[in-house]
Formats: sequence, structure tokens, C-alpha cells
Amino acid sequence: MSEQLVKTSVEDTIYNITLARPEKRNAVSDRLLAALEAALIAIPEGTRAIVLAGEGEHFCAGLDLSEHQHREPFGVMQHSRGWHRIFDRIQNGGIPVIAAMQGAVIGGGLELATATHVRVSEPNTIYQLPEGRHGIFVGGGASVRVAKIIGPGRMCEMMLTGRILDADEGLRLGLSHYLVGAGESLAKAQALARRIAENAPMANWAMVSAISRIDNMATDDGFFVESLTAALTQTSPEVAERIGHFLTRKGKGPQK
Repeated sequence: MSEQLVKTSVEDTIYNITLARPEKRNAVSDRLLAALEAALIAIPEGTRAIVLAGEGEHFCAGLDLSEHQHREPFGVMQHSRGWHRIFDRIQNGGIPVIAAMQGAVIGGGLELATATHVRVSEPNTIYQLPEGRHGIFVGGGASVRVAKIIGPGRMCEMMLTGRILDADEGLRLGLSHYLVGAGESLAKAQALARRIAENAPMANWAMVSAISRIDNMATDDGFFVESLTAALTQTSPEVAERIGHFLTRKGKGPQK
């Protein structure tokens, strides 16, 4: 019987994806990557939010160096582009992805986490980019995603020194959005997923599809795409009903 490296389950409109190599701290092997891609391809119809978690004490300790292969330069580039393709399915797949993180979020694990849209951490969560110590460079998107979150200078320093950021530092820098108690990240991620799933699907699609792309554009182009995206979302049939509901709550404070 083959090893199940990624487990999936469905609860209403929430799709759960769990990395399942706890004995390896959920380190990323080629087989785990393939299983993750298969899980992302197989997202059930009607899914409104995805929860991504790691089984055991760690979210993901990065590249499995025990399976490191010598590759020629073109092979390394193709391997890296494979990571990019899979993680792009997370960031730009049109469905909000919430990460539940604990323990190690290192190297490729941090690249994976920063492809998600909402990140929840626990007090024992640590972040590191140890590639410099291994004599390699990031290849799963960190130079774009991590650098945009914490800044290129800080990312360079993390790689040069191999420093470890703790959960509080990660929260302050934006590597996580929520810091909860020990053992509580998955429950919080699932609660957030349920809350996000209540939004209009087109609005969720617009938020996770447009914002990161607008960030890559010139200012005037970004404004134009913002207007196009607003035109798509604000003319959907669901909007009138939602705005009508909001107006009936006038004077009752912010809607949670």
C-alpha cells in the first residue's frame, strides 16, 4: 500500500489539505509535491475556502535534503519552476487558502505558507531561510513572496545569517496574520475558512486573484484593473441582496 503523503477531506464548502509526513517534519519531497498538486487539481466543485495544514508537530520543514539529487542547471531550473507552478495554484487558484502553522516553517515550508492568503500560527512556530547554510538559493518563490511580505533587505539578511524568527516576530512582520494558543491553529484556520466562505464567491475570487496581480503592475495599470474588477463584482446578482441586508442593519454597528 503506497504512503499517503497528503490527506484531504471536505466539510460543507471547506476543503482540508494536510501534509502527512510527520516523521519527516512534513519536509517536501518530489512525491509530496506531486501529491499536493494532485490535491489542488482535485478541489471539489463548490469549494469556497481551503485549509492547509501539516500533520504532527510541524507545518513544513522545507526541502527534504535526504532526497536531494544532483541536477544539471536546466534540471534545477525545471525543478524550481515545478514548485512555482504548484504554489501558483494556491495563490492564484481563485479560492482563499488559510494556513494553520505550528513548529517549523522553514525554507520551502515558508515558501508554501506565503503562497496562502491567511496564515495562523502557534507560539512554537519558527521561520527560517537556511539556504545559505546549505550553499543553495531559494527556488520555490521566496525571493518574490517572502520578500514582498518582509522586504528584500530583511529576507537577504535571513538567508545570509540563517537567523530564526519566532512566532511574535513572524506576526509583527506579516508572516502570520493570527497568533493563537498552542494546538489552536487548525481550529482557528477552520473558523476563519467558514467565515470567509460566507462571502460572495465572486468577491472572494476577486480578492485572491486581483490584489497580488495589481501589486505587480504600474500604478495606472493597477487602478484600471481595480476598476474592471469592481465592475465584475459589483454587478453580480448577489450584491443587491447583500447590500439590502446591510441597509436593514443600519445603526447596529459593524457586521461581524
